[in-house]
Amino acid sequence: MDRSALSDTGFSMSSRNPRDRFQPMAQLLVALAMLTSCTAPPAFLLPTAIVDPTQAGIEAQLQGEYAGSGGVPAAQIVALGEGQFRLRWWPGGLPPAGPSHPQTRSVDGHRSADTVAFSGSLTGAADGVTLNLTDDDGRPWKLTRQERPSPTLGLPAPTNAVVLDSTVTTDGAFDADGHLQRGARTREAFGDARIHLEYRLPFEPEGEGQFRGNSGVYLQSRYELQVLDSFGRPIGDREAGALYKQAAPLVNAALPPLVWQTYDIDFRAARFDAAGKKIANARVTVRHNGILVQDDTEITGPTGQGDAESPAKGRLLLQDHGNPVVYRNVWIHPLGDHSN
Repeated sequence: MDRSALSDTGFSMSSRNPRDRFQPMAQLLVALAMLTSCTAPPAFLLPTAIVDPTQAGIEAQLQGEYAGSGGVPAAQIVALGEGQFRLRWWPGGLPPAGPSHPQTRSVDGHRSADTVAFSGSLTGAADGVTLNLTDDDGRPWKLTRQERPSPTLGLPAPTNAVVLDSTVTTDGAFDADGHLQRGARTREAFGDARIHLEYRLPFEPEGEGQFRGNSGVYLQSRYELQVLDSFGRPIGDREAGALYKQAAPLVNAALPPLVWQTYDIDFRAARFDAAGKKIANARVTVRHNGILVQDDTEITGPTGQGDAESPAKGRLLLQDHGNPVVYRNVWIHPLGDHSN
């Protein structure tokens, strides 16, 4: 996230939710923190985060993906905190098979004990295993919970890849489980490369927008591939799979927080002539959880707080935005030298 205005925080002076967690003064503090610093926001501005899936509780159990027979129709249930939920309805199936966002419905729900009830153009309830709904034409739908692990989880590193599994290759810290924590940077710089990484977001249902599982993968410390809890959210150039503020993902491939997700990145560095003048922009192809979200996308320049471009190679940075995002199985496979 860069030094953007209050509207970029995901908050507004009139909350999109009736619970309106943040009063105007708190919202101004959020904006000031982001306008005056490129570091993570103060801890007191961040939502409560749960990092252990076994401690997440009923709201995390209700959140998730549901689908009917053959995968159609489908729904995503997103926890918003304080017993509030939002359901997105996908008539054609879960992304990327489903239709684009404008063709979906969005219905609000409220938790009672161990179920969440929805009302509106779709009415019914979910218990974490089954979602029973009736549409406004009176048609009943029974959907069951779906688990869609990324097909590239555990992808082994190729020969000669730089594996970020110790302080020998990484300026950063590891937690008690051996997971690389946000804020880490590679010791080695790179140019063209194939990159694989796996990340797990905290469960922060009370977070809004950029304050919900925020981190970022800075290619060469210059170009940010956004890491964010974008599960069940509209596509945007500040959401997961986006080149921050430059290119929205082709599809929202985000899975719920607390499950491991993947990025597989093919990066081509910017090219410079002998005088140091840039003659070609960097380009990137990205698969998020195995789904193509950036297709040979041109990167016009540094994003967010990215370093300035130059002929020099750059290090990979896993942004610390305050949210407790962790990484594992991170490796970089250089793809030969070039004249940048």
